[in-house]
Amino acid sequence: MSAPMPTPRGRLTPQRPLADLTWLRVGGPADWLFQPADEADLADFLRDLDPDVPVFPMGVGSNLIVRDGGLRAVVIRLGRGFNGIEVSGDNVIAGAAALDAHVARRAAEAGIDLTFLRTIPGAIGGALRMNAGCYGTYTADAFVSARAITRAGQIVTLSAEDLNFRYRQTDLPEGWVLISGTFTGPKGEPDRLAAKMQEQLKKRDETQPTKDRTAGSTFRNPAGHSSTGRADDVHDLKAWKVIDDAGMRGARRGGAQMSPMHSNFLVNTGGATAADLEGLGEDVRKKVFQTSAIELEWEIMRVGIPAPAGQAPAEDREKDQ
Repeated sequence: MSAPMPTPRGRLTPQRPLADLTWLRVGGPADWLFQPADEADLADFLRDLDPDVPVFPMGVGSNLIVRDGGLRAVVIRLGRGFNGIEVSGDNVIAGAAALDAHVARRAAEAGIDLTFLRTIPGAIGGALRMNAGCYGTYTADAFVSARAITRAGQIVTLSAEDLNFRYRQTDLPEGWVLISGTFTGPKGEPDRLAAKMQEQLKKRDETQPTKDRTAGSTFRNPAGHSSTGRADDVHDLKAWKVIDDAGMRGARRGGAQMSPMHSNFLVNTGGATAADLEGLGEDVRKKVFQTSAIELEWEIMRVGIPAPAGQAPAEDREKDQ
């Protein structure tokens, strides 16, 4: 990008490979990676950045495929200064970089039931952005408010109406960066909430490939969710079931595989490229549509551009295998 860049107090790195910042360990470089020092640094940077330069907020990369050609954008990754967790009365206030699991544990210690967050991979910013949920509870159910920095560098407070929570999506404007969220939940005894989370972890580890290199659920469940994102029908059709019915459990392409343990998990078995992973996902979508006339929607976000034809995967990815 030819536009002059602001000079922030945080770290601004050109041509930063992103593979090591994603759970699937694939992807080319970002034009720039910006790690702001604090909220004021981020606000100033966004205010001074050429408005024609794309911005992509990135969390811990738990639900993301970055394509092999990389991202023509400034990737903003929040870290220290954005990961605090505070309990105030019945509310839990968490920075966007706070891990979902840490927020669940801190809330439980204070007798607030946000246990649904315990097994959700990723950080609070992503949970807000994607209305993450588990065990029948969604981020929308616990939401009080959120704070974000606009593309013009203004800090704003967002309501549920502003975000318009739906199943695995919200209406956050392009280029806005979530910086914190406030949540509440039912009261509970800390010991019982801790035991509940342990049971959830046990169930997850028994049914999901938690030791493999994945990005969580690959596809959204096909139907049965209300506009708020709440699962109203426990008998909803499940993505893993239609994938199984299409005979795609364990399917492979290059180093990518649909997990034999849970067929809605896309796995980098070692040496996969982003093209392998996304291509296998598209193979699954095609086969499911052929066999059941159901069009699966990606839950994993895919961003960036493919590598030019014939170009080998980035060196940094090779080193990480």
